[in-house]
Amino acid sequence: MVSIKDIARRCGVSSATVSKALNDCSDISTRTKNKVRAVADELGYFPNSSAKALKTNKTNTIGVIYNNRLGNGLRHPYFSAVIQGFKEAVEEKGYDIIFIGARHDEKPLTYYEHCRHRNVEGVLVACADFYDSQIGEVLRSDLPSVVIDFFSRREHSVCSDNRQGMRDILEYVYEMGHRKIGYIYGDTSLITTVRLDTFTETMKQLGVPLVLDYIKQGKYSEAERSEELVSEMLSLYEPPTCILMPDDISAFGGIKAARKLGLRIPEDISFVGFDGAMTGQIIEPKLTTVRQNTAELGRRAADLLLSRIKGEEISELKKHTLIETTLIKGQTVARLTT
Repeated sequence: MVSIKDIARRCGVSSATVSKALNDCSDISTRTKNKVRAVADELGYFPNSSAKALKTNKTNTIGVIYNNRLGNGLRHPYFSAVIQGFKEAVEEKGYDIIFIGARHDEKPLTYYEHCRHRNVEGVLVACADFYDSQIGEVLRSDLPSVVIDFFSRREHSVCSDNRQGMRDILEYVYEMGHRKIGYIYGDTSLITTVRLDTFTETMKQLGVPLVLDYIKQGKYSEAERSEELVSEMLSLYEPPTCILMPDDISAFGGIKAARKLGLRIPEDISFVGFDGAMTGQIIEPKLTTVRQNTAELGRRAADLLLSRIKGEEISELKKHTLIETTLIKGQTVARLTT
């Protein structure tokens, strides 16, 4: 490994001069700086990040807490896409990311302890149980943090506009002639509450009756559970004509259940997803869904977290950032004629 001494020896100057030149100190001439940098590049010199961190108190490292509560890890299309957008944005600013677990080197560490052990400058909480005491410890600490898909007055957050997304779905389905509308919602969470409340409010505003047998709790990203619930719903004496699903993966399970019963999509039963995963636009018929702008979610989360790390003043509007969703009119909602 090339050291500062190697560069000093090649340039015929002291190690102190090399160090100052590389750190752009004003008492070193431009000519010397250029010479030192050219030799450093030629020799393949990389500054020691640990030594640099000791001097500057900066590691240029951001932690990402991703709890595998959904059971499919980074294969989850929504969260993996958000993290990719976040990663690209922070790398443009010279930061690296590391994943933070609750254990490290077989010694039990809380998320917060792991963050401190790794000397991260900030942390993104991308997928977690926000009622977990360990997550609360991180969010209450002096460590700059931003959360995805969670909203409270205290936390800095970036989230899709789930209210608008749900309204767009229902208004479209209503426009297509559906009045018997079912909804399978996801695990208990703030996002689920927002979507369910908006579903109820919008149905009432549209004058569509709420049928309790049409509203069931499922689980996010569990096609098998959705398949079971859709089978139950379709066995009713008067089944719904359209079923809203918690996400696209769940919608695939619902479609499978309908096909097992010999039903055609959308001629006999309509489905709507939520996420806008690429898979839904590849299958036939193409899934009608709400697309969440994952790249923008990741980028805005990065911008917000970097602002916090720098100690910048953040407006209330930016503190709770909502990202617009887009209704994708696929081929899984039939137009009903009265």
